[in-house]
Amino acid sequence: MTLFNKHSVRCILAGIAFTLIFGCESNFKNIQKSNISEFFPSSDADLVNLKYTDSGRITAVLVSAKMLDYASVAYPFTEFPKGIDVTLYDKNAKKTFVKSNFAVSYKKTSLIDLQGKVKIYTEDGQILETEQLYFDQKNQWFFTERRFKLTGPKGISNGQGIDFSKDFKIINSQKITGEIETTE
Repeated sequence: MTLFNKHSVRCILAGIAFTLIFGCESNFKNIQKSNISEFFPSSDADLVNLKYTDSGRITAVLVSAKMLDYASVAYPFTEFPKGIDVTLYDKNAKKTFVKSNFAVSYKKTSLIDLQGKVKIYTEDGQILETEQLYFDQKNQWFFTERRFKLTGPKGISNGQGIDFSKDFKIINSQKITGEIETTE
């Protein structure tokens, strides 16, 4: 090959390599952009006051400063980033009050994740305080593996791990300390 042909071949190869490198980079950036999923709430509400009913009877009232509903994602959920204040009513109109700094309600599992200074109290003086608590809406059951403080007419106990019915009639606690009056 002549010097001219070698130089031409090198220029052509360099041009092809240049085109491939920058062409692929441009496609790679477009592919990256297309894989970014949009994650925005399908609805957004301020100063929410929701009433839940069953057969014409109010079962719960939820008040929150902010609600974000992610109904269009694969696993739909509703987020309350500024906390919630809930009043639960039993069949005899007895109330249980629930407060937390943050909450997420998962639609498919019917679980509510309460976080940040969670406090639950009843009209008859039972108070539970913890940093995170779950509520199973189907079974009307609260549970956590976190540290808790339970105050009631029979005394104060502290522990780690507890589950109980929404009316505090059934309580199962783990690793407890404190003084509690029992019937046993």
